[in-house]
Amino acid sequence: MQRVRWAKVTVGGEVVGRVGPGLCVLVGVARGDSPGAARKLADKVWGLRIFDDDAGVMNRSAAEVGGAVLVVSQFTLYGDVSRGRRPSWIAAAPPEEAEPLVAEVVEALRTLGAVVQTGRFRAEMVVELANDGPVTLLVEV
Repeated sequence: MQRVRWAKVTVGGEVVGRVGPGLCVLVGVARGDSPGAARKLADKVWGLRIFDDDAGVMNRSAAEVGGAVLVVSQFTLYGDVSRGRRPSWIAAAPPEEAEPLVAEVVEALRTLGAVVQTGRFRAEMVVELANDGPVTLLVEV
């Protein structure tokens, strides 16, 4: 996930999701992930204190600053490049398993109060953003 000044995702020349200040969250689903893990991820993302307080210290969460969240499905996060020169996708969940869990992350974030925009599952997407800080974190639950 990245703290952003803005982010957008485009599919076929059409902007399908856009946020101003907030977070861009690339969500990868591994084989065996569960709805509980999806909800835990949403809770962690929404509550991480990575926005500056009045003293310039990262001490506020997206929930506290009212940051929006752009969620983009990203199976390539589970690409294994430990052997050879071609990534293996064996650890990534198949689409029929992954899609409902990405949707669960989105729904959980909305339940927590986040304004959420999304990419389009299984589409060829162009993701553009202005990383703020830069702040980029790998969040695993």
